[in-house]
Parts: sequence; C-alpha cells; structure tokens
Amino acid sequence: MNNVLTIDWEDYYQVTAFASARQTPGQGPHVSRIEQNTATTLEFLAHHDCTATFFIVGSMAEKFPALVRSIVRAGHEVACHSFAHRQIFTLTPEQFLEDTRRAKSIIEDASGTPVFGYRAPSFSITRGSEWAFEILAQLGFTYDSSIFPIKHLNFDMRHLPRDPFMIITPAGPLLEFPMTTLQIAGARAPLAGGAYLRFLPYWYTHWGIGYLNASENRAACVYLHPWELDPAQPRMQGHLTARLRHYFGLKKAAAKFRRLLADFSFVPMGSVVAELKDRTRSQPAAGLPPVYLGNLECHAIGS
Repeated sequence: MNNVLTIDWEDYYQVTAFASARQTPGQGPHVSRIEQNTATTLEFLAHHDCTATFFIVGSMAEKFPALVRSIVRAGHEVACHSFAHRQIFTLTPEQFLEDTRRAKSIIEDASGTPVFGYRAPSFSITRGSEWAFEILAQLGFTYDSSIFPIKHLNFDMRHLPRDPFMIITPAGPLLEFPMTTLQIAGARAPLAGGAYLRFLPYWYTHWGIGYLNASENRAACVYLHPWELDPAQPRMQGHLTARLRHYFGLKKAAAKFRRLLADFSFVPMGSVVAELKDRTRSQPAAGLPPVYLGNLECHAIGS
C-alpha cells in the first residue's frame, strides 16, 4: 500500500515552540540551515526513489525561490504551510486571508506550479477557527491537512474522523486529510512522524504503519521537518519543555527516516487526494451521518 509522505519545509528557528525567541515571524538573527537541510532531505528521497509533498512556508520561498524550484525539479509536489508560520487560532480571519493569499502567490511564483494543498502551522485550525476552511476554499485550495484528530495540549479534535473526509463550506468543498492515529483500547495514539518519530522507538512506528496497512487497509500520513535531519543545528533559547521537544532524538532521526523510506512505499498527498475525489464522485458515501467542525458539515468519503 502507498502511504503519504509530507515534508513541512521550514527552518529550525521558525518552529512554534521558539516563537518567543524570534524577532519577527519567519525572521530573526539566526543562521539559516534550510539549504543544507533541503539538500539532505532531497538526497534521502532520491536514494529511495520516493516523492513527497512539501508544505512550503511562504517567507522561506520568498528568500529561497531557487530551493523551491529544486524541490519541483526533483519531482515533488509543493503545497502551502502559511507565510509567517503563525498559529491560525491566534489570527483574525482577515489576517489569515492576507497571510495565506500572500503565501500561495509566492510559492506558485517560485515553483511555477499551482498550489492546491494547505497545512496550518502546528495543526492549528482548531475549535473556534473553523472559519479558516471557507477562506481556503475561496482562495482555490482543494485539500487541507491541518487536522490532528487527537487530544493535544493546544486542542482536542478527537470527535473528527481518522480517515479523510469532505468539509462542506459556503465557498465549496474541501477535502481534509487528517494526520494518522492508531485506535488502541478505545483511545487514539499519534503515529505521524515529527516529534513522535523522534521520541518513540522505531519499532512502534514500523508496527503501527504496518498494522494500519494490513489490518485496517488504511494509508498512513507521515510528516517530517528538514531540520529534524540536522543534529548540528544551532541551539535556541526557550523554555525547558520547548528545548526538550525540539532537540530530543535529533541524533537518531535521520537513521529512523531512512529506515522508514526503505520499509514502506510513499507517494505525495496530492496523488492520493485525486484518487479519493474520483472515488467520491463514482461512489459517494451513504448512510453515515455528518460530523461538524463548528457549523460546517463534514462527510465521510465512500469506500
């Protein structure tokens, strides 16, 4: 089974945990590592003949358009990861509209390709900021991957489906591809890469993806940041919990990522989204009641 691989393309100093250490979102007196970390990421993917979706931070595309073009030349899909990498629930609808419109335009100009996918920084479209989905549809996005259907320190989205589903907005439908979870003893556990790949033993990730593929016939969606392949990156100041979350497991992350690429098959999110939309048109889901994101109806996709 083809799983989905996504890369959140941002520099080490842009992470939410260190937001207070930045002078301006996406900027600051920091030495960029994005060029070497992009080269490492592309090298790993090419070695395993794997293509992925790169969710691009617009401020980085503005600074490094040649890097965005190198990602496209390598055969990868590009999508949007905001302009300033600010959590969506901290923005007004007007601020989100401007940030997203700017990011989409810059990424499309840099890549020479249309952008159809969006992922919010830190999965931050949560209860109370569901208005963001209508804005995404207005701007021409056709799919989103901002929902992590678990209980987290910043949100609780466990009421939403684990599988991809359709969000019905006044501006049109938007396919949501949520991050991957396991259902264990009635509770949901994350299994999506990032900090979870670094923190947890590799056997858990391997077993979890294998179980989803073989026993549940589900594709996993894995995400990673290029800075997670860079244990020599400069150390940032911040709270102890922020430093632990960011730096724990960095030395082993590259080896785990290489094993993941060797053990499983991955494709970009856009190709799976296209298949899901074709399936929905030919065989709509029936008999399942909608769930709700605020006042937006969400519908299961036919299997």
